Amino acid sequence: MQIVWYGHSTFKLSFDDKIVLIDPFFTGNPAFEGDAAKAWAGTTHILVTHGHGDHVGDAVAISKATGAPVATNYDLCMWMAAKGLEKFEPMNTGGTVDMGGFTVTLVRADHSSSVFEDGHGTDLGSANGLIVKAKGQPTVYAMGDTDIFSDMALLNEIHQPDVLLVPIGDRFTMGPDVAAMAVTRYFKPKAVIPCHYATFPLLVPNADSFVAALGGKVQAVVPQKGMPVTI
Repeated sequence: MQIVWYGHSTFKLSFDDKIVLIDPFFTGNPAFEGDAAKAWAGTTHILVTHGHGDHVGDAVAISKATGAPVATNYDLCMWMAAKGLEKFEPMNTGGTVDMGGFTVTLVRADHSSSVFEDGHGTDLGSANGLIVKAKGQPTVYAMGDTDIFSDMALLNEIHQPDVLLVPIGDRFTMGPDVAAMAVTRYFKPKAVIPCHYATFPLLVPNADSFVAALGGKVQAVVPQKGMPVTI
């Protein structure tokens, strides 16, 4: 599996004949560098953790351009459908959907999920993490935006993820020290990739303190934006 980080929480997973985008925030993402159309070219599937704009991003536009279905929480699916999304797989926490060649499971995340339009807030269901499983490939747990919670131990017992995509930016998610505690206390991954940092001034500017807090107990992979890493 190749994993590309495009800044913030936007990832591309490439395996077999699949190109899976997670939280495709390109337009308006100050951390993204490069050509967005080139980055998402060939996308076969889109997964969205929750309804905030820095995670929904360009999901509707990319789906329309590529024909890729979007899998996410039911409430968010219906809101996106009203915005023109035509291909989607509605889900909810705990559910698993066969996407054709891999499965995605929505799991708990401690966060909010809403959008503000015309001065009014709209609730968009639960915030979630994502478990991506494909035969012969590492199992990926994209935590989404979340704090630490003790049921991460159960998620590890059930899914045994090999790769963790972990928010570390603080203020809106857990910060570096708590994120490192979540990784080392509850999981035994082959690799952990930090995200949701260095995008906006309010967030932690780099991954140094997170890597230090891991204390060498887990392999930390801090990719350059837009550069694939192989897991």
